[in-house]
Amino acid sequence: IYLIARENNSRRIDVGLNVKGRDLGAVVSDVKQRLSAIKFPLEYHAELLGEYQERQAAQQNLLLFGIAAAIGVFLLLQVAFGTWRLATLAFFTLPSALVGGVLAALATGGVISMGSLVGFFTVFGVAARNGIMLINHCQHLEREEGEPFDLNLVLRGARERLAPILMTALAAGLALVPLVIFGNIPGQEIEYPMALVILGGLVTSTVLNLFVVPSLYLRFGKSKKEKAAIQRVYASTPTS
Repeated sequence: IYLIARENNSRRIDVGLNVKGRDLGAVVSDVKQRLSAIKFPLEYHAELLGEYQERQAAQQNLLLFGIAAAIGVFLLLQVAFGTWRLATLAFFTLPSALVGGVLAALATGGVISMGSLVGFFTVFGVAARNGIMLINHCQHLEREEGEPFDLNLVLRGARERLAPILMTALAAGLALVPLVIFGNIPGQEIEYPMALVILGGLVTSTVLNLFVVPSLYLRFGKSKKEKAAIQRVYASTPTS
């Protein structure tokens, strides 16, 4: 039995269904494919509403805010480092931190939900924060403590920032472990995929900031002219 309702002087018939065992997006894709093969009478058409429509609107808003946040992060990196070179270097290494989150989502069904997207943005922010902390410390060692720009500087900077970076990852990761252990139970439809993505992303972001970022900073942190000038200065400095 269908209820014929009216909206804006038009008749409407609502057909409802619940999705279980499959991704909502995949089900909607199948429904759209079936609807495209149906020839409706003149002035009749089909619309997909409900949770799918709300999710699409939420994803669009999240995407817009995410783009704005990425631009803000890039500008903050430039302010923190004082150079566009390092800001660009740090910014384009951040997507690598998301690899762990992608692998975690694929290992648990490959569904990217709203919670997963929130988790990706969280990992992005954590990776940016750790990268700023590491590179800023290397700059401090060079400018304030007189360390020459070489391998020893980078190794010291990474070693002295090891504890803060690990503390950040462990504090965030341990708080999310119970959500992952309990699994995708009712009431955790958003928290569970978010926790999975963040845990996976924390692993790769930690590895990125402790190994990849220092190597890239050593390679691209200074231009060839700056490196040559630094070498001339230290070569001309008399040794005691």
